[in-house]
Amino acid sequence: MGPLNQPGCPVVIAVDGGGSKTDLAVLSVEGEVVFHARGGGANPQTVGLDASVAVVRALAAEAMAVIGNRPLLQTNVYLAGMDLPVEIEKFSSAIAEDDWAGGAGGRRAFVDNDLFALLRAGTDSPDAVAVVCGTGINAVGVRADGRTARFPALGLLSGDWGGGGDLGAAALWHAARSEDGRGPRTSLTELVPAAFNLPSVREVIEAIHLGKIPARSVADLTPVLFTASTAGDDVAASVVDRQADEIVVLAVTALRRLDLLDAPVPVVLGGGVLAANDSRLLTRIRSGLEEQAPRTHLHLVTAPPIVGAGILALEVAGAEADALARARSALDSRSIPLQRNVRTTP
Repeated sequence: MGPLNQPGCPVVIAVDGGGSKTDLAVLSVEGEVVFHARGGGANPQTVGLDASVAVVRALAAEAMAVIGNRPLLQTNVYLAGMDLPVEIEKFSSAIAEDDWAGGAGGRRAFVDNDLFALLRAGTDSPDAVAVVCGTGINAVGVRADGRTARFPALGLLSGDWGGGGDLGAAALWHAARSEDGRGPRTSLTELVPAAFNLPSVREVIEAIHLGKIPARSVADLTPVLFTASTAGDDVAASVVDRQADEIVVLAVTALRRLDLLDAPVPVVLGGGVLAANDSRLLTRIRSGLEEQAPRTHLHLVTAPPIVGAGILALEVAGAEADALARARSALDSRSIPLQRNVRTTP
């Protein structure tokens, strides 16, 4: 039998949670997957602290039943919305007494922003920058000496622009102004209402205002924006260009703050907007970085962030290099079976 079937084999718990889903994996110190389950979103900024904790706890209860008497060496939790130290502290305090949130020598669970899991999923480099562009946008940079560069990532309040929410809102904004004559003509005038099976932009606006269409559905217009841009729509292309420029400025700023602008540093890109692999978006990001930080090289992450979360937990537990490589392969979405979908409604 392999190591994961031995009752005394030590394990770690890794958690990665975003706005729509949360993954939890139990890994042996040999890098084999003992358990993997998925629950709902656990971003405390969107679902609230109590609901976020409930999501993770439900997954952890399933995991602990599988772990049994195996020694638990380390637990690492990476969640979207952990942008401020006070947010990390509140979540850490909420789970401080939970049996799954422990480790060797009384060590408590390590809690941080999910960007660190994304970064580790994309590169092993000790000097690196990661930018996520999904529903929102954020970035982080790390140095081998332990320095980090972080951003509050609280939207317009903290100077951010981008991600599906802002891109969809821009598509609707330009469509509205095109339809009523205040703005330049754009194909978004037809594409936006078509996405909602409505005949006009005005009716889309009214439906959102009256609650007939959830306001969060505006984020679903990002693919419509990319379609219009690819077809040669200048208005849509200008929004895509703005998004690319925001991603570049986040990466370059993190590099500058860490004194890495002239270093051969990987820039890891992840999130749903970037995963769409839009040619114009990625080309402009690449050219922007080549101009301002020419020694950087892009890594578009296709592996799920739980890969990085698992590797980080194993590293703290002292796992060997071959175990880390085994874990990376096993946690990749192409090879890991989803063992359970856990109901996590509090």
